Amino acid sequence: RFISKIEEVLNDWKLIGISSGKPLDKGIFTTGTWEEKSDEISFADFKFSVTHHYLVQEPSDKDGKEELGEDALPLPMQDLLCMNNDFPPRAHCLVRWYVYGLREFVVIAPAANNDAVVSESKCNLLLSSISIALGNTGCQVPLFVQIHHKWRRMYVGECQGPGVRTDFEMVHLRKVPSQYTHLSGLLDIFKTKIGCPLTPLPPVNIAIRLTFVLQDWQQYFWPQQPPDIDALVGGEVGGLEFGKLPFGACEDPISELHLATTWPHLAEGIIVDNDVYSDLDPLQAPQWSVRVRKADNPQCLLGDFLTEFFKLCRRKESTDEILGRSAFDEEGKEVADITHALSKLTEPAPVPIPKLSVTNMVHSAKKKIRKHRGVDESPLNNDVLNTILLFLFPDAADKLAEVFECSRASTSAGNNPPPENEDYNLFSQFKSAPSDSLTYKLALCLCMINFYHGGVKGVAHLWQEFVLEMRYRWENNYLIPGLANGSPDLRCCLLHQKLQMLNCCIERKKARDEGKRGSMSDRSPGGASGDGAKGGDHSGDNPDKEKEFGKSWESWSDSEEEFFECLSDTEDLKGNGQENGKKGAKEPVNLKPEGRLHPHGKLMLLHPGEPLYVPITQEPAPMTEDLLEEQSEVLAKLGTSAEGAHLRARMQSACLLSDMESFKAANPGCCLEDFVRWYSPRDYIEEEVVDEKGNKVIRGELSARMKIPSNMWVEAWETAKPVPARRQKRLFDDTREAEKVLHYLAVQKPADLARHLLPCIIHAAVLKVKEEEAVEDISSVKKIIKQIISHSSKVLRFPSPEDKKLEEIIAQIMSVEAIIARARSLKAKFGVEKCENEEEKEDLQRFVNSLLEQPEVSVVGAGRGPAGSIIHKLFVNAQRVPAVPPLEEELRRSGSQEERRQGVQSEFPPPTGREVILRTSVPRPAPYSKALPQRMYSVLTREDFRLAGAFSADTTFF
Repeated sequence: RFISKIEEVLNDWKLIGISSGKPLDKGIFTTGTWEEKSDEISFADFKFSVTHHYLVQEPSDKDGKEELGEDALPLPMQDLLCMNNDFPPRAHCLVRWYVYGLREFVVIAPAANNDAVVSESKCNLLLSSISIALGNTGCQVPLFVQIHHKWRRMYVGECQGPGVRTDFEMVHLRKVPSQYTHLSGLLDIFKTKIGCPLTPLPPVNIAIRLTFVLQDWQQYFWPQQPPDIDALVGGEVGGLEFGKLPFGACEDPISELHLATTWPHLAEGIIVDNDVYSDLDPLQAPQWSVRVRKADNPQCLLGDFLTEFFKLCRRKESTDEILGRSAFDEEGKEVADITHALSKLTEPAPVPIPKLSVTNMVHSAKKKIRKHRGVDESPLNNDVLNTILLFLFPDAADKLAEVFECSRASTSAGNNPPPENEDYNLFSQFKSAPSDSLTYKLALCLCMINFYHGGVKGVAHLWQEFVLEMRYRWENNYLIPGLANGSPDLRCCLLHQKLQMLNCCIERKKARDEGKRGSMSDRSPGGASGDGAKGGDHSGDNPDKEKEFGKSWESWSDSEEEFFECLSDTEDLKGNGQENGKKGAKEPVNLKPEGRLHPHGKLMLLHPGEPLYVPITQEPAPMTEDLLEEQSEVLAKLGTSAEGAHLRARMQSACLLSDMESFKAANPGCCLEDFVRWYSPRDYIEEEVVDEKGNKVIRGELSARMKIPSNMWVEAWETAKPVPARRQKRLFDDTREAEKVLHYLAVQKPADLARHLLPCIIHAAVLKVKEEEAVEDISSVKKIIKQIISHSSKVLRFPSPEDKKLEEIIAQIMSVEAIIARARSLKAKFGVEKCENEEEKEDLQRFVNSLLEQPEVSVVGAGRGPAGSIIHKLFVNAQRVPAVPPLEEELRRSGSQEERRQGVQSEFPPPTGREVILRTSVPRPAPYSKALPQRMYSVLTREDFRLAGAFSADTTFF
């Protein structure tokens, strides 16, 4: 049953050897790709996994399988004598141990670790079953069985061809017999095993590789510069000023260097290697190859910063729970006085402008914090806090507010780098914030505070101070630096949009307060400050006021009407006869124009025939993405009914109604057609017609959609009153929106804050990695950075990305940092920067880059080339350091024996690994048999000794 199962699998896979008719390329195992397919079979109480390993070769090899001739040998047998690449840098262990040409083989292994094939009888039973299955199916692909425990990696197998058979055998020992630690002993084993009846024996071809490991080279590389004891960060390794992320490894990312010295073609009798003497001098080896062993997960500063900041996202505590009672509570019982709070919100009384110093900025915060805990208990000390606040708010460096306002125009221009700057515009892909913005800087400061200064407590403390500063600036009309002008940028993160919204509120409030102070200075001394709406009418009666064309609506004074959006404002319009506004625009009116910006230039009013004036209108209310989403949800809930559609249209026409009222105030006697001609020219259709006198004239009319009954434009026009923008209800209530933003900021937990700012941190990390890579110029790193940007753009555009995907991005950034750190470590060890010869410097640079990207790199010129000379010096210097003697007695004996065989103290340590390949072609089992290739591979390390032989025999007469 077991044999039939194997035959069924082999027939299903149709395995047959491939003969390309030419030797393999030297780098086939590096350039080719190993693939596999598996199946499962049962035998008695065991379950076996059958795996087919095959090498997908380069296009130069034949793709299709072809039947072999009757006299041809299977491919593995043909390649037993091939010496193109005896020691492939990356291949399956069976390929290295048995046959270099093993490009296709099948492995049968126990499916579970506890089902190891240990007994000799069961091993023989499996081997005989395999032999029968191979014979019945005619399969010429080698088939192996894994025996003993899996950690030993013991395999035996067989390969059959027309009249030939190759047996694959293996010996694995933990203790190395002394007579087999050198070449002469291995030759005795090989000759005895093949049992050749010929005398003298055919010559044996030998390939030897000695591997030396260099571990002690710490003196050649210092991962980070020594810390600055006087630095504000406190002398931490890799510590930098605020606003910059650290970079680099804290430990050597290269742990070992493996030097392989190879003698690829040696004839028996040319070289001597026994227990007394050895001719194998590494400096005389014709081939050198090097590989480096990378430290597992080396500690890197940038990766640590990202990891620790990401951990904040999983915290559950609020700011109050971390710091104690809320620092926003007012002292005493004044909090309960709602009238006091209301007047504080609604009375923009002029405040004396103090100096914008750091001390004044944090005075209120420190005063409240001291109330609940001692000064020494604050997570951030004053020096660190002041430094951060000066970095975030450079306008607070002991300048007067007026001086700052004068210089703001010049500094704001620097906040908008050219759009063609790809690194700058990266924020739109990551949905973070511009690299020169306040939000970006805040993220970097919080990241450093979290790592160096108090962790989550320091983050909560800084955030608390930041929110207090935002309220201070709102109440005192100080614009927030580091934010672009205009409405919130929806390409940025929500926190950045909120800060931009607060800045818009400050701009509106500041413009309104300045306009109010201007109107107060123009009023007569006897005027009362509480005249309410009447003051607006008096100012409107003054014809001099109409000369203020060209001003935006924010510059107009609201004449002390803090609640000018109330209905009482419209009642005062009756004094000018505006009660007739609803009777239609065609009725004669006697209104004075208000709120004109400038004449249109081309259009004239249809009925009065006077010039049409462009009105001063209110700007649309700025919106953040959460407000837009909330608005869309409200509109969607209205449904599709007629009432819902009508209500939805009315909600969306607030800005249209405001513009109509401004237009009516600026153009007394106008009609809807006049407004449509200015506001929506496409909805006013003009055509050339012939009048009664035969003259061609141009007549116009409203479009079809404007003539629909109950049209929203018509209803809004009939409802609109001639009210200038400065007297209208505000479309954008800056007081309410600012308080909403400040409340939103105050209730943010450290975890919420970390979620908001994580895209900025990833953005900063990518920019840092790109900056460091530009110095090293590593092609593989460039590709990985592009992958990181593409991956991050897909993940971060969603409001709440999954933690697993964020961890993947952070892991990619950490891997790039490790690669760059390894490149710098190797450049320091091989002295690339110190090399004066430009040609040698370029060669060393290419050699270092190859070590990073390839599993094993050949050393040009072996021990006599520039790289080989440096490697030799590294080993020599390491030998001068007194080494710790091995703990095991046999290792001490092995080391002394190695020294005795070499005769003198070598410049190289005893080899860590010795690999020997012996091959010949002899007739077996009889003198008249066909001469077939024989091969034996031996590897000797300090803890392992393995012999793997492939012995072929002629089965024609046996």
